[in-house]
Amino acid sequence: KVQAARSQYTFTQDVLVQTLDGKAVDGQFHQITKISHDDKGKRVENVSFAEQSTLRGIQVSDADLDDIRNFMPWIMTSEQAPQYNVTYSGRQHVDDLDTYVFQVEPKNFDKDRRYFQGRIWVDDRDLQIVKLCGKSVPDVIAKKKKKNQPMEVRPTFVSYRQLVDGNWFPAYARVDDTLNFGVQSVHVREIVKFTGYKRTGATTAASKP
Repeated sequence: KVQAARSQYTFTQDVLVQTLDGKAVDGQFHQITKISHDDKGKRVENVSFAEQSTLRGIQVSDADLDDIRNFMPWIMTSEQAPQYNVTYSGRQHVDDLDTYVFQVEPKNFDKDRRYFQGRIWVDDRDLQIVKLCGKSVPDVIAKKKKKNQPMEVRPTFVSYRQLVDGNWFPAYARVDDTLNFGVQSVHVREIVKFTGYKRTGATTAASKP
């Protein structure tokens, strides 16, 4: 339901990725993209701002962008549900919401597919995901590493939702993680914002408190 509803909106995706040396930022990637969907529901991306990446020790890969598109705003659909073990972990107060907490683990790993692994918080009134914390799995690590071939290691992220026209849409996600690539480790910080939701053909999409 939520995924289908979100495809009826345009919004802005703002991605900031930074590498850190201690507390100092020593590299950065920043990209702003306008997201819409065509009449068949296919996602359309128009980059409105992109600066030259100065990241050190890592690069923003297709898998990273896939995380931003599919896993930071992850919504478990009825088709995906049988692929996961979902374990109830109790109740928790999140901001002003009372939520049910569930641990989510993929049952199996099909070749060339990635899955969400982590924890989700579900609002006890709307029964929609309002927060999630986890990562996409598995990490992609080549068995025979070719020269200059980057090793893929996925960071853990926390993602929050906002209420838009009765649906909890992704609003904000962040990463503050140290990625280990064999002998090298890189401290990475990411901030991803999904803003300006506007229903296709409507003048505004008011957010409810």
